[in-house]
Amino acid sequence: MVTAAQPLPLSRAGRLRHLGPNWYAAVMGTAVVGSAGVALPGPAHGPRGVFAAFWALSLLLLATLLAARAMHWSRHRDQARAHLLDPAMAPFYGCLAMALLAVGGGALTAGRELIGTRAAVALDTVLFTTGTAVGLGAAVAVPYLMAVRHRVEAAQATPVWLLPLVAPMVSAALGPLLVPHLPPGQPRETLLLACFALFGLSLLAVLLMLPLVFARLLTAGPLPLALTPTLFLVLGPLGQSTTAVALIADAAPGVVPVPYDRGLGVFAVLYGVPVMGFALLWLGLATAHVVRARRRGMGFALTWWAFTFPVGTCVTGAAALARHTGLALYDALAVGLYAVLVAAWLAAARGTVRGLLSGELLAAPRPARVALPPGTGRTTSGAAR
Repeated sequence: MVTAAQPLPLSRAGRLRHLGPNWYAAVMGTAVVGSAGVALPGPAHGPRGVFAAFWALSLLLLATLLAARAMHWSRHRDQARAHLLDPAMAPFYGCLAMALLAVGGGALTAGRELIGTRAAVALDTVLFTTGTAVGLGAAVAVPYLMAVRHRVEAAQATPVWLLPLVAPMVSAALGPLLVPHLPPGQPRETLLLACFALFGLSLLAVLLMLPLVFARLLTAGPLPLALTPTLFLVLGPLGQSTTAVALIADAAPGVVPVPYDRGLGVFAVLYGVPVMGFALLWLGLATAHVVRARRRGMGFALTWWAFTFPVGTCVTGAAALARHTGLALYDALAVGLYAVLVAAWLAAARGTVRGLLSGELLAAPRPARVALPPGTGRTTSGAAR
């Protein structure tokens, strides 16, 4: 008999003790509703106000979480260090970087009409720079900790392991938005090629990690119910890389020499079309696993936010392919995926609000007499593995 996690009552002093970096996923999921909406084909002026409202909400959530996490590190340093040494929680430090980047990039897309171009550029510059630095640090530090401190096995692999490796890809996709606001010449070309380097860095790292995740799924069976939504995280590097190469190609004319600008446009299509095809295949596989888990009693957990940001990157990827190919099929795909994104955000937000009001999401785990499948353990974060 193996114990599972049940919430303990909260005390005022310990209310933030179990606040982990996984909470930044809510910021990412909220920001992408706005930025993906702006990327849709021909959005009307009315919905743009809604998109701006989602971005403003994500900015508020980011500021609140940054303050709460700073307090967490100040008052509960032992628990914060325990998160770093927990292989189930440490990869979520990639979410901190992606939350900074998502809100910063959203300032130039969904939020610009709300705060003005000048303020949006200034905010994105700060958040992009900080988020890229944090993302590169997480991409090195988390795999290092997994190798020397975490003592993980291949059978424990989950899509959560991808999170710190995907963060540089988000930088690659959002960096081109700042290129037109830099002085012409080397500053623009340097940033654009740096984004292309970040694309390659993240892509190769993901290609090393993804086979472990897929092999674990086939050889060790389905993920624990609470972790099943994390299968959607695989969509993140697929949709985000498709978005990245398209936006890099969009910014290339006049920035990189001929014929490299045209070559980047060709590469955006040759890369994006097959990758988006694989994303749709994985979407079907992940959905089948989620339906199975739901029938077996999968309840709400913060992992439900995995349904949001990765799907949002597929929306922007499909919209980018629509621009580069002129095919109405990709327009329809972007709209359909956006409907899925909105439904997922409503489900995740509703569950989060209810969990916060009840205190369950911030409570400490406690033992309960619930049997888990053989070979299943539990980390200090309370997640089954």
